[in-house]
Amino acid sequence: MAPETPEQSRTTTPDKAARRDRPYHHGDLRRALINAALEAIAQEGPAGISLRALARRAGVSHAAPTHHFRDKAGLLTAVAVEGFDLLADTLQETAERTGSFLELGVAYVRFALEHPSHFAVMFRPDLYHASDPEVRRARGRSTAVLASALENLPNPLSTQDRDAARLAAWSLMHGLATLWSSGSLIGYEDDPLALARRVASTLSPTPLSPTSQ
Repeated sequence: MAPETPEQSRTTTPDKAARRDRPYHHGDLRRALINAALEAIAQEGPAGISLRALARRAGVSHAAPTHHFRDKAGLLTAVAVEGFDLLADTLQETAERTGSFLELGVAYVRFALEHPSHFAVMFRPDLYHASDPEVRRARGRSTAVLASALENLPNPLSTQDRDAARLAAWSLMHGLATLWSSGSLIGYEDDPLALARRVASTLSPTPLSPTSQ
């Protein structure tokens, strides 16, 4: 077979052009896939998404999600890690800005409403690799903020009481966020954060302030 002429070698078939233009390596592919997952979770819930559908949504090859995350659980692990880190950042900023244990509860609800797709995954360890070191690190950060807040209350609690108080606070605000997100709180005020603040006040109206003050 005769070698291609320069003109022939520059000729690109439609199929080749499509493969070349498909943005497999566009920008931050990992970020693009996580964003696609967050969009899909908002529409379909976390259990129903598939890597193939996410690849189409992100405009990348079907192999791209597998290359980066290996499987669906790996992708949702990345979503959970990001969610726990965002939650930790939110709680830490609130503690530093307000010094209020009550406002930590409000911030938790605000996070759930502002990041519903993350929230839908974070507390479904059956969907991701819950023992992944990054998950444990990120989850530990958010837990540590609340633990620190309890330790700094004017009337310090015993270790056992702190554990119970942390669980009570988490249960109360997580339940409120879940009920609000599902549309179950019919007949209550329209402002979820005002409702969260009122509910949180039943748990502890005491400001978060250093014990040394």
